Amino acid sequence: MGPLAGLKVLEFAGLGPAPFACMVLADLGADVLRIDRAGADNLLGMKNDFMERGRRSIILDLKSAEGLETARQLAGAADVLVEGFRPGVMERLGLGPAALSPRLIYARMTGWGQTGPLAQTAGHDITYLALTGALHAIGTAEQPLPPLNLPGDFGGGSMFLIAGILAALYERQRSGLGQVIDAAITDGASVLMTMIYAMRAEGLWKDQRAANLLDGGTAIYRTYVCADGKHVAVAPIERKFFEAFCARLGLNAAEWPDHTVAGALHARLAGIFLTKPRDEWCALFVGSDACVAPVLSLDEAPHDPHNTARGTFVEVDGVMQPAAAPRFSRSQPGAPRKRPAPGEGGAEALRDWLG
Repeated sequence: MGPLAGLKVLEFAGLGPAPFACMVLADLGADVLRIDRAGADNLLGMKNDFMERGRRSIILDLKSAEGLETARQLAGAADVLVEGFRPGVMERLGLGPAALSPRLIYARMTGWGQTGPLAQTAGHDITYLALTGALHAIGTAEQPLPPLNLPGDFGGGSMFLIAGILAALYERQRSGLGQVIDAAITDGASVLMTMIYAMRAEGLWKDQRAANLLDGGTAIYRTYVCADGKHVAVAPIERKFFEAFCARLGLNAAEWPDHTVAGALHARLAGIFLTKPRDEWCALFVGSDACVAPVLSLDEAPHDPHNTARGTFVEVDGVMQPAAAPRFSRSQPGAPRKRPAPGEGGAEALRDWLG
């Protein structure tokens, strides 16, 4: 099921953006086979690692001749190979792209990229973001703050890896050849900052935090605490939305001809939102274009009426988790399958892939 049904993806077990990319490919129907290390279990030490859902697993000792040969055979049967090791590791194993089929899409996921002065050094999400300007732009006026690992690992890393894989598959239809994809978190995260760099070039973005339209520097694009200690997210940037926002609050929008300036408007709104609990405020804005939403907790979000109506979250084996995205009109993927234990489904996968 899913638009990628029939696509064979060979995944070398790793951390972060590579397994997340393979999760998305599996969610969309690809047959993902993960090569796990002998004696190793979940690399994150988690029982419910949703990023490992939807695969089958085979345990191979890549230091043995037998394990290497099986890996080569599986790579020969695959459409795509995904690995997230430091540059040169796969070559030292004898599994680099030059040793495998010229039709193979060889997708390499790293933080710094395959080349450059930092290519062989370790890092994590915020160290990659730090190099792109993104981390500098996120946080309070006094200090940059880690924005979870969403814009680096998964936005700049996984999503650009997936885009590269799909682009290479499309190109292979014309050329008949595979190619190597060098996906670096620093490169992808830099691309995600395109609009901010454009605004900076136009003089519309100050090179400081909490001083701009989209970073909490205005009264109409930020969160406000309510009487119960919970928060609402407010974002009526466009003038017509700001007018709808003021109408629901009983304010006169004409008092703020430039509503994107913080100043007195921020203090006024902060005081107003402190007078009622979050859910009362959100009920007031239902059906309007005021661009106000409750800031839901991780426990609340799966039960939100909109998320429930769309099936944004799904329960698998009694555990709630995000469902596959996006949606398709004809080849909608089924519910995600649970993560396999190391080796689970491997024998069946060998029969399916190698006959």
